[in-house]
Amino acid sequence: MRVSQALGSRPGVTVAMVAMATELNVGMAREVGFEVPAAGPSDLLVAVRAESEEALGGAAEELERQFALLGRAATSGGAGAEAAPRTTRAAARAWDATLALVSVPGEHAFAEAMDAVEAGLSVMIFSDNVSLEHEILLKERAAEHGVLVMGPDCGTAVVGGAGLGFANVLRPGPVGVVAASGTGAQQVTCLLDHAGTGVSHVLGVGGRDLSAAVGARSTLVALRALDADPATELIVLISKPPAPEVAATVRRAVEDLSTPVVTALLGPGQDDLTAAAEKALGALGRPVPEWPSWPMPAGERPGGPLCGLYSGGTLCAEAEIIAGGGSFTDFGDDEYTRGRAHPMIDPSTRLAALGEVAGGVVLLDVVLGHAADPDPSARLAPAVRRARERGAAVVVALVGTDTDPQGLGRQAQALHEAGASVFVSNAAAARHAASLTGGTP
Repeated sequence: MRVSQALGSRPGVTVAMVAMATELNVGMAREVGFEVPAAGPSDLLVAVRAESEEALGGAAEELERQFALLGRAATSGGAGAEAAPRTTRAAARAWDATLALVSVPGEHAFAEAMDAVEAGLSVMIFSDNVSLEHEILLKERAAEHGVLVMGPDCGTAVVGGAGLGFANVLRPGPVGVVAASGTGAQQVTCLLDHAGTGVSHVLGVGGRDLSAAVGARSTLVALRALDADPATELIVLISKPPAPEVAATVRRAVEDLSTPVVTALLGPGQDDLTAAAEKALGALGRPVPEWPSWPMPAGERPGGPLCGLYSGGTLCAEAEIIAGGGSFTDFGDDEYTRGRAHPMIDPSTRLAALGEVAGGVVLLDVVLGHAADPDPSARLAPAVRRARERGAAVVVALVGTDTDPQGLGRQAQALHEAGASVFVSNAAAARHAASLTGGTP
């Protein structure tokens, strides 16, 4: 994914794809006009299209440089280093592990995750496109082994101070988070960080965990784990809109815990993520700050339709609920990430959609942190400027902390200078965007 992004961001390169030659990836390459020779899933597929021979040559040089970097990283252990374990069970035995992270194509994730569970490990499944049946089976088996399954499609976790997946740089503190939402967890924990409050652990459980089919299997385990943790003084429970009967089950379970719980189960009439962060601060007896924002000058009222172009599914759902109308797309959904990098890593699909907006109001999220685009404003700011020239107003929900590697202040300044109104609260961004259309949030 990183190599594809490095090639695709070069001047004059219009298409770049570096991936294993699976049936899906080969089909995608052919869809965009490449003639792909016979290949198998263990072969590497490199497909590059450029506007000139010079641009193509530059891409080829960058490809060699990226491969050289990967080669040095792979051999950094030295000639005398022991061979790496070939299975999860072997790794668990060799390293006395308690947690495994699975990040492989979705069709292979089930076998690797089950291997971890059977070895007595809790597992974070970063992979998406895992079937619902496999998710249920994994969580049932995890219950038998007394371990936790985070995921599948678990984008964010923080365990004992170690960030996994798309993780922001957060200060340690008393708040434990259980989240059926990666970007929802990032929004709440980043707001807490802005308020000077840190986290003990962030346990993602996968976006489907509070569905009727999965029945909060991992959520209930994670709540009990944080309740037993002496470093956790308050729990925040976050979810995409849950199944009503599952939400009721979870609320009953919360009543049996000794640790106080603040819930953010998104839905009409429920607290949004910013309100949940503010309630958490209140429960800890800490003041609620004025959330940073960089709005455009007052008086901008373009009217027209509201178009939401999101990379985070929960942020998208929250914004749509608050705005009360408009057209919203979650580019992080499985249908957009099959065979390609998540938009928080590679923004190409979302940038293409932004390029088609002719007017009205555009609302989008930019999520910072480890594993995300190292400089999202570098490609987004020019696209924002062009959208402004076409008559559109642009509003950005910028989720991150001051210590994230991308630099929250620098990203905010670049996007604001390009013409966007920027808010660290997604709820505030959605309300502002709705007001620009003439609607009532």
